Amino acid sequence: MARRARIATALAVVSALGLAACGDGGGEVGADAEQTLTVWAMGEEGTRIEGVAEKFNEEHPNITIKVTPIGWDVAHQKLVSAAAAGKLPDMAQLGSTWMGEFIDLGVLEPVDTGVFSADDFFPAAWEGNERDGEVYGVPWYVDTRALYYRTDLAAQAGVDEAPETWADQLALAEAYQELDSTRWAFSLPAGGDGAWQNWMPYFFSAGGSLLDGDGNLTLDSPEAVESFTEYRKYFDKGLSKSTAAAPGYDVIKDFGADRVPMFASGPWMVQNIADQAPQLKGKWDVVPLPAGDKPASLIGGASLVTFGDSEHKAAAQEFTSFLTDPKTQADWYEMAKSLPANLAAWDEPALRKADVEVFQKSLDTAGTIPPLAQWEEIAHEIDVTLEELGKGGDPAELARELQEKTEDLAG
Repeated sequence: MARRARIATALAVVSALGLAACGDGGGEVGADAEQTLTVWAMGEEGTRIEGVAEKFNEEHPNITIKVTPIGWDVAHQKLVSAAAAGKLPDMAQLGSTWMGEFIDLGVLEPVDTGVFSADDFFPAAWEGNERDGEVYGVPWYVDTRALYYRTDLAAQAGVDEAPETWADQLALAEAYQELDSTRWAFSLPAGGDGAWQNWMPYFFSAGGSLLDGDGNLTLDSPEAVESFTEYRKYFDKGLSKSTAAAPGYDVIKDFGADRVPMFASGPWMVQNIADQAPQLKGKWDVVPLPAGDKPASLIGGASLVTFGDSEHKAAAQEFTSFLTDPKTQADWYEMAKSLPANLAAWDEPALRKADVEVFQKSLDTAGTIPPLAQWEEIAHEIDVTLEELGKGGDPAELARELQEKTEDLAG
C-alpha cells in the first residue's frame, strides 16, 4: 500500500504541474557553445563518472560536466521530487525498472534513433526503454543473473558436471543437502523485497512473457504456474529456507563456510567472493542459469536519459554517445566492473581478457521488464506471492490471485 500511495502521489503531483512529454526548455543551446551539463548519477557510478567526464572534456572542452552523485536509496524520491518542482538536471542515470514510471511522468526526452541504434545494444536492454514506438533511454550498463556453486562440494556429493537444466540444478541441490556441512542447499528467497528477481528467470525460461499482445499482464499463464511450481520444489524438499532472509543477509559468508553451496546472483559477486572468501579460490564456479523450456535470465542495469526541459539536449546527446561508445564502455568496465550495454564493447581487449563470457551468454538470452509505470507495485505483489509459495501455497491458485491483484497495473 505504501508503494502504491507513493507512486500515485507522484503521478498526481506531476500531472497537476502539467509536465509535458517533451518539455520546452526555452532556447536550446548548441553542442558547440560554452555550457555546463548537469548530470545525476547513482551509487558507485556517481563517484566514478567524473573521471570519465574528464576524458570527454578532452574532445569537448566547451562542455563542463557537473556530476551530482546520489545514493540509490534516495535516488527515486529525489528524482520524483525534482520532477514535481521542475528542477531536474539535464540528464541522469535511470534504473531499468524505473523507466516506465518516468515515461508516464512525461519528463523524458525521446531518444534520436537516427543517432542511437537498437542494433548496437543487447535487445532486452533496449526494449526496456521503448514504449509505443518511442525510445526514452540509451542503455549504459547491464547486469544479469547467473548460478554460483561450489564445485569442490559438488564433487564431494558425487556431481562432476555443471547443471544445465532445471532437473540438473534440483539434483545438485539434493546432493548438496546430503553433506553434513550444508544448512540450505540453495539460497532461494521465499519473499522479501526483490525476491521477484530470482523468480523472473524461471518465468522467462518457462517461455513466459509479462505482457500479452494486447498489453495485459500474464501472471496467471501456464508459464507462470509452471515457474511457480518449479520454484516451490526447493521449499517442499527442504532445500531452501521457506521464509525470507533477514535484511542484510550476506550469502557469501554461508557460501564460504560450506553452509549454502549454491545461489543465483549478478556479476558483482565474482569480485565479492574473491574479496570476502579468498580461501575459495578454485573451489567454485559461475555458469548460466539452468534452463527450463529454454535458456533464460533477467536483464537489469541502467540507462542514460535526457530530460525534456533541458536547454542542453545537444550536449547531453554528445555525452551519451561518448558514454555508450564501445571504447568508453570497455574503459568503464575496467573502472567500475559494470558490464557494457553496447555489444561491440565486448570485443574490446579489456572484455576479452576478463572472465565474463558466462554473463554475455546470460545476457544473450535475458528477458526484460517492460517499461511499466507501476512496476514497483507489481514487483511487490510477486514478492508477496513468493512468500506464500514458501508457506506451501498452491502455485495455480497463487498465480490466479496475483493476476487479480495486478491486472489493472499494466496500463
